[in-house]
Amino acid sequence: MVVTGGMHAGDFINVLRNGEDYGLKGINYAYQEGEGGIADALKMAESFVNGDKCVVVLGDNIIADDITPYVREFDAKGGCCIFTKQVPDPERFGVVEYEPVGGGIADIIEKPQCPPSDDAVIGLYMYDNTVFDKIRELAPSDRGELEVTDLNKLYLKEGTLDCHKILGTWLDCGTSASLLKAGALMHLDQLEVEDDE
Repeated sequence: MVVTGGMHAGDFINVLRNGEDYGLKGINYAYQEGEGGIADALKMAESFVNGDKCVVVLGDNIIADDITPYVREFDAKGGCCIFTKQVPDPERFGVVEYEPVGGGIADIIEKPQCPPSDDAVIGLYMYDNTVFDKIRELAPSDRGELEVTDLNKLYLKEGTLDCHKILGTWLDCGTSASLLKAGALMHLDQLEVEDDE
């Protein structure tokens, strides 16, 4: 399911259509009015998820690591699974604060002025079937959004949040520099495919 919004939402349909070019039987779409936050966007997928577990990937993220083992582990376990990547500018993201003893997660802080670590929570999340009840518990943040960080903190509070580090390539295409880097990376991958042919 693709959840999008804004004046370019139709572009996703123009490019992805029904998904047949990508080996899919079909794609479901939902339109998010305004900027309600990631948790608000996820709320729109409740009927699509239909009581099952779900994986959420933000459309402006590129992740090169194979996450298959983590998906299998999550499928057997449930709860919530988040992923982090060490970044040079953690103040742009939700950031993990670790416990001083044991290294477990003590907190997740959204866009902190003084980040407690360099580990940013990236746009890849796995949730069990309690996620939509938890979203209904959320109150809008100061930005007027239902924050995914607040959602993840509910799982942290109940002790059902797991975290894995992404060691390979991860890009958040939220800046012009990262978008340029992503384009270059995709171009190099395409060149390698053409060379193999």
